[in-house]
Amino acid sequence: MQKIAFRMKLRPGHLAEYRRRHDEIWPELAAALRAAGIRDYSIHHDAETDALFAVLWREDDHGMDALPGLPVMRRWWDSMAPLMETNPDGSPVSIPLDTVFHLA
Repeated sequence: MQKIAFRMKLRPGHLAEYRRRHDEIWPELAAALRAAGIRDYSIHHDAETDALFAVLWREDDHGMDALPGLPVMRRWWDSMAPLMETNPDGSPVSIPLDTVFHLA
């Protein structure tokens, strides 16, 4: 298993809607994430900066690279674009984070 951490940026005033949409995540999106080998995925919010910090575990033979090509992923990104900073292709701006400490 591989641990991946990254940061995204929520637009101010959209936390409640962001949380609601994730509380009601589409079953077909959750299935696609699981099928891609993603496990134990969490997103955390920093209220001072509206930064979102995500951590996920993925299988060594994951299929995450195929996710951007899935119609369900594209629809999810389109639905989330008003709430967060995005790239020209509609994907969330995502900055990788390096692990500097881990207590196992």
